[in-house]
Amino acid sequence: MGSTTENVIIVGVDGSEPSRAALRWALRQAELTGATVRAVVAWEYPAFYSWEGGPMPPDDFQDAAQRNMNDAVDVVTGGGAGVERVVAHGHSAQALLEAADGAQLLVVGSRGHGGFYRTLLGSVSQRCAVHAKCPVVIVRE
Repeated sequence: MGSTTENVIIVGVDGSEPSRAALRWALRQAELTGATVRAVVAWEYPAFYSWEGGPMPPDDFQDAAQRNMNDAVDVVTGGGAGVERVVAHGHSAQALLEAADGAQLLVVGSRGHGGFYRTLLGSVSQRCAVHAKCPVVIVRE
């Protein structure tokens, strides 16, 4: 963790309902603490993408991630005011962990998959809970 803690709440927002629930929770917490809410979405090239002609140009992946986040933030906030937005290239959990370094809190949604699925594939919320250098809140729908 950095030398000082920033009065910011990082929240993972990917457009899913669990991430919108996490954003709602983070906004309520920010009202209580005076923190800034910073929404973070990450994107990666799909495994099937190739430089010789994937389904979308590279910039489109970032643009799609930005649109998903913007839509989710706008729906939850009624216009998006008061939420900083960050689009990061990389794995979701790693992007959230990096963004949360020095933050007051990290908030993520939980998709609620069972134990075997989580063990087999790993989960963003589980990885954040184990590796974050700040407190983590996992919001279930």
